[in-house]
Amino acid sequence: MAYTVVATDLPEVLLLEPNVFGDERGFFYESFNYRDFAACIGYDVDFVQDNHSRSAAGVLRGLHYQIQHPQGKLVRVAQGSVFDVAVDLRRSSPNFGRHIGVELSAENHRQLWVPPGFAHGFLVLSEYAEFLYKTTDYWYPEHERSLRWNDPEIAISWPLSGDPKLSQKDSHAADFRQITHFE
Repeated sequence: MAYTVVATDLPEVLLLEPNVFGDERGFFYESFNYRDFAACIGYDVDFVQDNHSRSAAGVLRGLHYQIQHPQGKLVRVAQGSVFDVAVDLRRSSPNFGRHIGVELSAENHRQLWVPPGFAHGFLVLSEYAEFLYKTTDYWYPEHERSLRWNDPEIAISWPLSGDPKLSQKDSHAADFRQITHFE
């Protein structure tokens, strides 16, 4: 098995710790293995797009989701570190409105599986971070939505020492009670 699965407080959101083999020369690990990943999450998925972003310290991206063509995301950090968050937006879920947050870094090699039906975002903790993620559906800007990062009902405890750097879109994100949720 390429990964060790660590349960989170949201049962569908999984923290994956890859088996890293290292010595004085460096390290090696399988960042993705289809068979092992399907065994970890309990079903098959098809990833159709890989994304790579680079962001400076204090940048907060999210909380994003697509109301149509919802995306599952397998996320990881290649350089630096981030505080990564998933919020359950499924009305039918017993965890509706709950969130988890974990640190992902180049050093810990952790990955987070965020299934469809969740909003996702991250805050850069290091000088910069290179963030990589696979998605189970394509990006459709007309279906993308944003949940306000500091919505008091969700009450995410972001490890911030000031205001985050936000995109225009994220600056105007909607509150939890105003957004469109999944059934």
